[in-house]
Amino acid sequence: MSIKTENPRTGCLYVVATPIGNLEDISARALRTLREVELILAEDTRVSARLLAHYGIATPLHSFHDYNERAAAAGWLARLRDGARIALISDAGTPLINDPGFLLVREALARGIRVMAVPGPSAVIAALSVAGVPVDRFAYEGFLPAAGGPRQARLRALAGEPRTMIFLEAPHRLRATLADMRDVFGAARRMTLARELTKKHETLLHGTIAEVQARLEADPKQNLGEMVLCVEGAPGEKIERERAVAMAHTLAKYLPPGQAAAAASALTGVPRRELYAQFTKARRDESNDEMS
Repeated sequence: MSIKTENPRTGCLYVVATPIGNLEDISARALRTLREVELILAEDTRVSARLLAHYGIATPLHSFHDYNERAAAAGWLARLRDGARIALISDAGTPLINDPGFLLVREALARGIRVMAVPGPSAVIAALSVAGVPVDRFAYEGFLPAAGGPRQARLRALAGEPRTMIFLEAPHRLRATLADMRDVFGAARRMTLARELTKKHETLLHGTIAEVQARLEADPKQNLGEMVLCVEGAPGEKIERERAVAMAHTLAKYLPPGQAAAAASALTGVPRRELYAQFTKARRDESNDEMS
């Protein structure tokens, strides 16, 4: 795709962030923009109508969602070329982040139509800011696959990711996702579950994956609502492997070597086969030292 130079005679597409829960979390600029544009494209007009009514905004709303985005984009692009000022919003937060709008923005830029961000709330950034995990570098992963096999495969591909990872999850899949994370990342990996951010029942569950699982089991209400999961990245490879081998040695005082390696693998995320090989080599070296 070639990016064309902006045409000053065209209109402007404003990508406007709206509250993720608390209606007070909207900027003065966003409110002014929503009042001044000719029309607003909304993911769900029923949801957005409540926001506009709260602030006394009478700008016409038009539906723009995943199911009509491709068919409707051409018409809105024509309006923009003719000089219209249009705002794009989602049900909550910053548009395009797991919401429709990418096609419209891309095609507007390709046609030299001005696109402006009106920044504001984002569930992803809000969760990161209070998660207590490293945020200097992070990877946004969105929703994991719904089916168990593909979800586990995706998590295995991320097992060595050193950056903090951010996931969105539906309430009915939360327990299964955490169980898969525990199996792949290890029970000791630290995370934060941010639920219903900025809303009445907002909660933050901090701890290891195992500890967060236990909190969910103890309080089923924590399985309800909008979820953001912030999971700490993989520890430094050398340090983690040394810790895993030491853990396997300790567990081997009470378990057979294979079971000790499997348990240490589950807790740290280091592959069981690698742990078993290092563990047995260390045992052989110790035996050779005793014989010499």
